[in-house]
Amino acid sequence: MTDLGRAAFGDRPDLVITSVPRDPESRWLAAVALGGQGRYARAAALLNDLLPATVMASLAASTLASHRRQLGGHGSARPLDAMALAVAPPGAVEARSDALLGLAADALGLGRLAEARRLIELAHRLGAAGWRAEIRVHWVSAEVELGAGNPELAVPAAARAAELAGAAGSIRHRLKSALILGAALATGDRERARKLLLATRAEASELGLLPLVWPCALLLAELDPEATRAHRRCAGDALHSVLRRADPIGRRIAEHSAWMPDPAGLTG
Repeated sequence: MTDLGRAAFGDRPDLVITSVPRDPESRWLAAVALGGQGRYARAAALLNDLLPATVMASLAASTLASHRRQLGGHGSARPLDAMALAVAPPGAVEARSDALLGLAADALGLGRLAEARRLIELAHRLGAAGWRAEIRVHWVSAEVELGAGNPELAVPAAARAAELAGAAGSIRHRLKSALILGAALATGDRERARKLLLATRAEASELGLLPLVWPCALLLAELDPEATRAHRRCAGDALHSVLRRADPIGRRIAEHSAWMPDPAGLTG
C-alpha cells in the first residue's frame, strides 16, 4: 500500500500531505485522507479537478458528497451522489455501492427513512463490493435505525461495523465505527458508551481526525454531565478548526444547516 493509501484507508490517517502526484487515483486518495483530517478546502480542490471527465469521477463525486454531508449538507450532497451513480460503469461495484449508500445517508438526513432503507437494500444486492462497502452498509443501517428511534436495532449493525473495521486495518474506519457504536449505545448502556467515546475521541484527537472529534465530544457532553462544559468546549474548538479549513461552499453549507451546532455557542 502506498503512503497515500495508508493515509486514506490504512494505518496513517495522520499523514501530513504536501505534494500530490497528478494521476487521478493519487489525487482521490489524497482527498479522502484530507477529508478525514477535516481539511475540506484542499480536498475539494483535488476532487473538483476529477469531475466529471476522469475515470475516477464517480468515486470523486461520492467523496465530495461525503464531505458536504459531514458539514450538514445532505441536500447539497444528494446531486453529487446522484452524479456518482450516473457516471459509475455497470461493473464498478465499489463505486456504485459508494453512490447508493451516499444517497441513503442523504435521504436519512432529509428525513426520508423509507427511501434510505430501499437504497441500503439496493447497495446490499450489489454483492461483494469490498470491505469499505460492507462496513458502510452497517454504518448507514445503524444510523437509519437511530433516526427511526430503534437503538436496539442500531447496536447490532454498529457492532458489526466495528468488528469489520477492526479487521480491515483502517484506523479511520475503526474510529468512525466506534463513534457510531457509542451513539447507538448511548440510550442504553451509557457507561459503556461513555468509555468507548472517551477512548475514540482521545485517539482521533491525537491523529488530528477532527471530523470525528467534535461529534464524539458532543455525545460525551450528554453522557458525562460533570464535564459537560469541557466536552462542549472541545467540540467547539474542533468544529471551529474544521470550518476554518473548509472551502467557501462547505462553510456556507454548515452555516445554514440545522444539523450543525454553532461553534461559538459550544465554546462560549
